[in-house]
Amino acid sequence: MKNQPSSPSTASKSAGGLALLADALASLNLEAAPDKLAQQTVDIAATRFHVAGARLWRMQDAKPAAWQASGKMPAADEAAAARAFNGLVSSSGTSDWYFAGAGDGHAGLLLETAAAKPLPAEERSVLALYARFASSLLTGIERQRSIATLSSIVEATKQLNSTLDLGELINIVLQLATRQTGADRGTVFLVDKEHQEIWSLVGLGLAQQEIRIPMSKGIAGHVARTGETVNLLDAYEDPRFEPDVDRRLGYRTRTLLCLPILNKDNDVVGVLQLLNKSTGPFITEDTNFLRALSVHCAIAIENAQLHRELLHKEKLERDLALARSIQRGLLPEHPPSIEGFDIVVSHKPSQMVGGDYYDFIALGPQALLLVIADVEGKGVASALVMANLQATLRALVVHLHSLERIVASVNDMILADTRAQKYMSMFVGLLDQRNRTFHYINAGHVPPAVVRANGDHVFLREGGMVVGIFPGVAYERGYLKLEPGDVFAGCTDGITEAMDVQSNEYGLERLVATIGRERTSPAEHIVESVLTEVDRFSRGGPHEDDRILLIVKTL
Repeated sequence: MKNQPSSPSTASKSAGGLALLADALASLNLEAAPDKLAQQTVDIAATRFHVAGARLWRMQDAKPAAWQASGKMPAADEAAAARAFNGLVSSSGTSDWYFAGAGDGHAGLLLETAAAKPLPAEERSVLALYARFASSLLTGIERQRSIATLSSIVEATKQLNSTLDLGELINIVLQLATRQTGADRGTVFLVDKEHQEIWSLVGLGLAQQEIRIPMSKGIAGHVARTGETVNLLDAYEDPRFEPDVDRRLGYRTRTLLCLPILNKDNDVVGVLQLLNKSTGPFITEDTNFLRALSVHCAIAIENAQLHRELLHKEKLERDLALARSIQRGLLPEHPPSIEGFDIVVSHKPSQMVGGDYYDFIALGPQALLLVIADVEGKGVASALVMANLQATLRALVVHLHSLERIVASVNDMILADTRAQKYMSMFVGLLDQRNRTFHYINAGHVPPAVVRANGDHVFLREGGMVVGIFPGVAYERGYLKLEPGDVFAGCTDGITEAMDVQSNEYGLERLVATIGRERTSPAEHIVESVLTEVDRFSRGGPHEDDRILLIVKTL
């Protein structure tokens, strides 16, 4: 049987449908971004194909997601969309479903339309063709954009790896982000977990002003805490937005995109905030690009921070080495040589610089002032107080000749300078060479011991409280006579409080026992014996403090 020619009405309908399809496809702007092209797709479907509305679906994370919609549509039904993606339904309720597979492993797109009454088969066929052609166009554009995005990311990665300077790196991140998205301004906030803050080192368009924000405030703080992405059409409508920065800078934020900068472990190390896209709201393509760039930014930022910390550490070490050199210059290099006495001192700071202090100040041809002090704490701050103490003491002894008044004046002057932020223990002794007498004041210091030639010992405790806490403190003087063979031993608590592995302290009694055994030896040997025993005792102990040991043996 020969095929019968189509009826004029059928051919006319087919020609009309193809013309409608061609006109609809020709109306699509192939230069538009995927989001805008998707919106055009549903707008044309809703206005030209005799339906009340249209919705475009795509697969995201293996689940159907509504992409764009136009006209009057029922509530989005993900379950029905999933069945339609699998080819199980073509109609459900008032909706018709048109699946358009794109090939090459792409999940494809799904066009949903809603009509007041069922569409004729011819119109459904035209809609199916429209869905298939539109899907191919969208997929092709998305792939082109993906290739362009990958090229941009490769180029951006090269730029990110071009510097280890943190400020320059953040500028690069902002330039890449604002150029790609068309944002007017941007800020990179770094996360300070220790202080629960985010802070900006530099902001494009912000004249490099630093901004510090608690992580509990603002949209950037919210993103830093939660790792969520926030995209706002009007920032002032969101209660989390803090307008204080706008008011301070005379700026008006409208659209806002804020997303986390995640490292390879998915930890938030920073936040990128972009403001006022020039062409309208921030779109999905902007977010996808910045998310793809995020891990490269995080790696570069972490490397730059490590480099910055290394440079800071090296500078600190140089500064500490200089401070240690200066501090050593403040302490006497050798004890004075006095007829009738053998004097040896050892000083060992636990850090580059410390707060332990000793000094020898001649008050005449036959009088020597011995000083041992221990400033509370360690490090540079304590070393500065120690330097202040030395200057104060040397200025006072020129005008004051009373031990009591010297120590009381030191107390008031140190208190005035440090405002009770630093205090110290101090022992001051006046050695009278001619009479072989020793006058002293112990201001809260580890009591020195005098081990007699016969092995007996006495602790020098007379004085008063530590220096630098209360004003107007009165101090009392102690006195003793030194005989041949007597050994004076003064130290800081780094000697007596040195601990073994069980946290037992070395203590005064062990110190006195060691000196007693070595009392007939020269002062140098006594110092070496004590330090060797303390080191042996405290090996493996919990901590080490600054140590001063001063031995004066009467000959």
